[in-house]
Amino acid sequence: MQTTGSVISVNQLAKHYQVATREAGLKSAVGSLFHRTYRNVKAVDEISFDIEPGEMVGFLGPNGAGKTTTLKMLSWLLLTTSGTAKLLGFEPARCNADFLRLITLVMGNRLQLNWDLPAIFY
Repeated sequence: MQTTGSVISVNQLAKHYQVATREAGLKSAVGSLFHRTYRNVKAVDEISFDIEPGEMVGFLGPNGAGKTTTLKMLSWLLLTTSGTAKLLGFEPARCNADFLRLITLVMGNRLQLNWDLPAIFY
């Protein structure tokens, strides 16, 4: 495990989705069975940051800003479209068993969180 330098280093990380589009109505619904059109949605658009040992950070932004998508990419729940990330010297996209033993991602609203969960700081 590497703890010198950045604990988390993210460089040009992006996640884009292709979403099918169609007009309203029965004719468009039938037509979309044979010919679909897509639009590209940028959930996370090339973000970069470094978190050094001992730093405490907050991840704030409006709904739809990409906060949850970024955290899922950093914990290997989602694959990235492009960019790189390193956490404690590991690359999440490689799904290293040692890396997976070191991380925990708790998501939910404040009523679902267990306030007695211990935190480990590096």
